[in-house]
Amino acid sequence: MNHFRDKTLALAGVFQATALVKNIAANGSVDKHDFEICIRSIFETDPESVEAVYGQVEYLRTGLTTLIEQLGEKSTQRDIDIARYVISLLHLQRKLSRNKPILDNVANGIERARRQTEHFHITHENVIANLADIYTTTISQIPPKIMVSGESRFLSNTEQANNIRALLLAGMRSAVLWAQLGGNRWQILLRRRRFSQEAERILKEEIQRQLH
Repeated sequence: MNHFRDKTLALAGVFQATALVKNIAANGSVDKHDFEICIRSIFETDPESVEAVYGQVEYLRTGLTTLIEQLGEKSTQRDIDIARYVISLLHLQRKLSRNKPILDNVANGIERARRQTEHFHITHENVIANLADIYTTTISQIPPKIMVSGESRFLSNTEQANNIRALLLAGMRSAVLWAQLGGNRWQILLRRRRFSQEAERILKEEIQRQLH
């Protein structure tokens, strides 16, 4: 098992969720497939492997690309909002891990939402609204609250706001996975080049090779 590869995939999961948050807040749009991958990851609470959380490695293409854009040495496309969301989620994950009552509420909420998916598609507005409520009543209560920047007409739209909150919950799921693998914020600062290089390797050797 390539432990560093797994950590890179988990970190890419955080970047994918936050990149989608940025898209919705700024443009009011989201890639439906990437969105579904993030939402599905929330329900993968007992996966056999890291990639099982996301279905397939190639489903993290957006997250891997965003990771490279944010951490790569040659990057000229760094996004301050995405960076802030990622760091905030990793910080909140540490606080969440020490708060058993809220952890239990998150777990119970996800199980209720899982039962809901027996009747609705996983990205149905009712399921997303439920996941958004889980985020609002649990993680969002842990300070400091993540403040999403964007166009007010999108942020004030109920459906878009629910999509953003559900994605932040998905980002937290990947942040939990990252921590379970031994990841921390210092590693991102001190080993950013290696994470970027590993993401590039995964894209080139695993994903592109599969497509040819």
